[in-house]
Amino acid sequence: MYDFHCHTTYSDGELIPSELIRRMAYTGYTEMGIADHADFSNVAELIAAQKRVKRSAELYGISLYTGVELTHVPPTEIDELAHLAKSLGAEIVIVHGETTAEPVADGTNHAALSSDAVDILAHPGLITEEDAALAAKNGIYLEITSRGGHNRTNGHILSLGRRAGASFVIQSDIHAPGDIISEDMRYITARGAGMTEAEAKTVLSLTAEDILNR
Repeated sequence: MYDFHCHTTYSDGELIPSELIRRMAYTGYTEMGIADHADFSNVAELIAAQKRVKRSAELYGISLYTGVELTHVPPTEIDELAHLAKSLGAEIVIVHGETTAEPVADGTNHAALSSDAVDILAHPGLITEEDAALAAKNGIYLEITSRGGHNRTNGHILSLGRRAGASFVIQSDIHAPGDIISEDMRYITARGAGMTEAEAKTVLSLTAEDILNR
């Protein structure tokens, strides 16, 4: 199992990295990414901190991928910050999309999907057909999430993304121990969004290598 959208006490999560990693391993995850909320003020510190716990993750049987979630960053700065994150060692760059649960700036989805340094657009809300097509064209994964509030538009994201030929990931946007979901709940999240059984199995069997070598 994978989940590259996990938060720790380095942003608004409840767990330090090692406890989160241990709980993920206990639940059955083998690949994960810590993607704390980032902007220009903290991106370097977040990436450096994650590198220091990679060995701990390995000892628990977890492949930890260094990541960030660019959050409420002005759209015109997203590409620059995404490239900076990659240059500092981020392996997976996520952008906090235009969820209907928060006042994310208009144009965030489009800016993220236009950047060749972005890997995943998280909870993109009422994504447009144009941006769904851009996700497909640029190989950027659209997130289907189990997180309350953000998951209101899962069906819409899947419908437009599927029509455009975009790719998807199932993630939990973990902030607290109770947000870590089981393999069965991941399947239910996929099916509840409207995926067929075959689509769900394909998406749930993704690896970090699939995403990074898109």
